[in-house]
Amino acid sequence: MAETGYAPFNRTVDKTNRVLREIEEAHGWSAEHRNRSYAALRAVLHALRDRLSVEESAHLAAQLPLLIRGLYYDGWRPGAVPVKLDREEFLDRVSRGVDFEVQESTEDLVKTVLQALRKHITDGEWEDVKSSMPRDLASVLP
Repeated sequence: MAETGYAPFNRTVDKTNRVLREIEEAHGWSAEHRNRSYAALRAVLHALRDRLSVEESAHLAAQLPLLIRGLYYDGWRPGAVPVKLDREEFLDRVSRGVDFEVQESTEDLVKTVLQALRKHITDGEWEDVKSSMPRDLASVLP
């Protein structure tokens, strides 16, 4: 566990590291590729955030670990959302948001990231997020 001297910060750093490790393990990346798991997390969070309404986005963000919530909101322009994206546009946005070549499918990367995040979201909130998506895009969400 990272030691910051402040227990709530220690917990959020620990939770964030667990999410990043889960992404790395699912894709066979070593810890030296932490920048990849971070970039994947950021790209998926931002694509998801921008597809949701302001209200739904705030409900989802409220359940994320503090550090991940900061990443989620980084660069957000609430006046410009929701951006209407179908499945292919969403996946393309994620692909453009990472700074490495995705070896597997972008859809697999998205699913891995969302499965890692899903552990922090209540069933009811996750169903709200999925129901706000077009059917073809909702099928990508675990």
